[in-house]
Amino acid sequence: MNQPPSVLQTPGFAHYSVAWSPFHTSRLALASAANYGLVGNGRLHLVSVTPGPGSLRGLNVEKQYDTQDGLYDVAWSEIHENQLVTGSGDGSIKLWDVMLNDLPIRAWQEHSREVFSVDWSNIKKDTFASSSWDGNVKLWTPDLPRSIMTLNAHLSCVYQALFSPHQPDILATCSTDGTLKIFDLRSQSYAAPGPNTNNFTHPLSAAALTVPASGTEILSLDWNKYRPFVLASVGVDKAVKVWDCRMIKTGPDAGQGVGGICEVQLPGHEYAVRKVQWSPHRPDVLATASYDMTCRVWTTNPPAGRPFLLHIHDPHTEFVVGCSWSLYDEGVLASCGWDSKLNVFRV
Repeated sequence: MNQPPSVLQTPGFAHYSVAWSPFHTSRLALASAANYGLVGNGRLHLVSVTPGPGSLRGLNVEKQYDTQDGLYDVAWSEIHENQLVTGSGDGSIKLWDVMLNDLPIRAWQEHSREVFSVDWSNIKKDTFASSSWDGNVKLWTPDLPRSIMTLNAHLSCVYQALFSPHQPDILATCSTDGTLKIFDLRSQSYAAPGPNTNNFTHPLSAAALTVPASGTEILSLDWNKYRPFVLASVGVDKAVKVWDCRMIKTGPDAGQGVGGICEVQLPGHEYAVRKVQWSPHRPDVLATASYDMTCRVWTTNPPAGRPFLLHIHDPHTEFVVGCSWSLYDEGVLASCGWDSKLNVFRV
């Protein structure tokens, strides 16, 4: 029997993203926005998970930080247990320290439109990436006042940019243009610029691989944690697709890779899928969050005769736009949505 989820409600703020701390087993961060992110301020919530009777857990807001614009994503630092970075609707990126009570410890303002994703490299632990509706991806280190690299990744909104968990110089992106792109930052295109140019004024754009993954917008992607160059993508077409990017059809232009083999396609969501994340514990399990108000868990390798769909989590009453696997407790998943609720449950 499935246990009911633990629920935290934050009235007035719709959630866009949830992330478990890589250092603390019971700490979560929530990126939120007033008025569904359309207008108004944002809020970063720090949430603690406390044990309860049976498998039930208590969820408590430890601290919160208000911002002038909505927050769309949050990522924990990989080098400092008390720090995390957020991306905002006003194009700003802010670094926070949870030991402080009010203001961010650093802020950057280079993107010209909404910052929709932030991701901290778990290999190059002093580096994080941001992606924006301005079509650019930027790489940062916490100690420098400006970005260290800019990629003209797509001509339109870049919904997500993620470092590979296997190779430090590989980055994947997804966009409104229906493509996944993989950038190899070691390639000659990304060599150090000459004395009169830099990556800030002359951004780079050459992708090592372009995967035409959908005829509509791709809203989220994730790297498999056990199989290098295997990606999952989701978006407006409602399907979950798993890609093996080693199976490449070579394109005619400049020797760049074009294509990729779709290993598995998982239909089932009724509306667009807003988030996908592979399990950190199993190579065949992934979770999705959708505008159909459900969070679902899938296996890409079911036993003979069994379905791909393992679990449907449907207590949310509005769009579910974020989900995150616990890094320490296998089978525990957090989901968040526009109903101002954070749910933590065991699959």
